[in-house]
Amino acid sequence: MAQDGTTGIVTLEPQQGERVRGVAAGLGGTADADLEITRPELLEARRTGDVGLVHSWELVTAVDGPGTRMTIFLSGCPLRCVYCHNPDTMEMKEGTLESVESVAKRVTRYRSVFNASGGGLTLSGGEPLFQIAFTRRLLKLVHDAGIHTCIDTSGYLGARLSDEDLDNIDLVLLDVKSGDEATYNAVTKRELAPTIAFGDRLSKLGKPVWVRFVVVPGHTDSEENVNNVADIVARWSDNVERVEVLPFHNMGADKWKRIGLPYELEDVTPPTPESVEHVREVFRSRGLTVF
Repeated sequence: MAQDGTTGIVTLEPQQGERVRGVAAGLGGTADADLEITRPELLEARRTGDVGLVHSWELVTAVDGPGTRMTIFLSGCPLRCVYCHNPDTMEMKEGTLESVESVAKRVTRYRSVFNASGGGLTLSGGEPLFQIAFTRRLLKLVHDAGIHTCIDTSGYLGARLSDEDLDNIDLVLLDVKSGDEATYNAVTKRELAPTIAFGDRLSKLGKPVWVRFVVVPGHTDSEENVNNVADIVARWSDNVERVEVLPFHNMGADKWKRIGLPYELEDVTPPTPESVEHVREVFRSRGLTVF
């Protein structure tokens, strides 16, 4: 499958089977996947951002940003994280096709809830920058409507965002998965440098950032790697509002099996509370606010 976010294989019907976070049609109304559309028309609509492949959604409080948030999970991701808990979003084979206007309209229905709680829209995935045209247009529509916007991203595709795009993003949840190239490649099958470059750019622009780091025993928890990540994040201390240190969990193991992918972390147990707290202290030692 090509990894440009516009030429992947999609299914025009919602995938059958359990969706832990709820099928995209649950956003409200009739899913746009029911519309008649030819493949050339589909590819053009995805290129322009008229439609996107939405995997799932949830409405939550104190997760994925401040306040009550609608988090929309988009299909497609260039990374192959061994601990991914949403592996069914990696390739563009699950979800429902939704027009950008209909999704924006559904989001704005919750404007009063967002205003009361200080919440808003978070685009996640997968990797929301994989479907860059759809993401760009949705963020602008929602931001222009006065709703707080956030993206949850690895930063690997951060160069796709123009400064104008960043003006429509109020907060970036930046997943820094490792602090050295070798570990990053082992964990994600990709390179660390684009994430650092994106973080440097956000810092230069003064864009608010929440950093996330997942503690995976035997993979990301070495003292050297944790200190490397903390050193990188400390470079961005002027705009990083908080660091969230998250313990690995294997609740996504069944998803890996369901879609027929080998799950490498079958025998990995979650880190102890003490080890997670130790990692938090490493970040705090750099003067960062840590949760």
